[in-house]
Amino acid sequence: MYVILVYDIGEKRVGKMLKLCRQYLNWIQNSVFEGEITPVKLKELQAKAKLIIDADTDSILVFKSREEKWLEKEVIGAEKNKLDNIL
Repeated sequence: MYVILVYDIGEKRVGKMLKLCRQYLNWIQNSVFEGEITPVKLKELQAKAKLIIDADTDSILVFKSREEKWLEKEVIGAEKNKLDNIL
C-alpha cells in the first residue's frame, strides 16, 4: 500500500520520530513522509511511534491508498528533499 504520514509532535520528540519514519518511508518535507509499505510494516511503524509520542498533545495522520498512481501530487514552489526522491 502507499501511505502519506504526517506528524505534529513536541519539539523534544521530533528527532526520534524523524529517525523512525525515515526507516520506513521517504522524507518529503518537514514532518511529512510518503512511500510504499506493507500492512505489517505500517503496523510496526505505528506501534513504535506510539512509544515516542505523547498521546495527549501529539498527533500522527496516516493517509492510505492502494497504490501511488491513485494520488495526484502537485508541488507548488520548491520541492524539499528532492535528492531523497531521486535516489
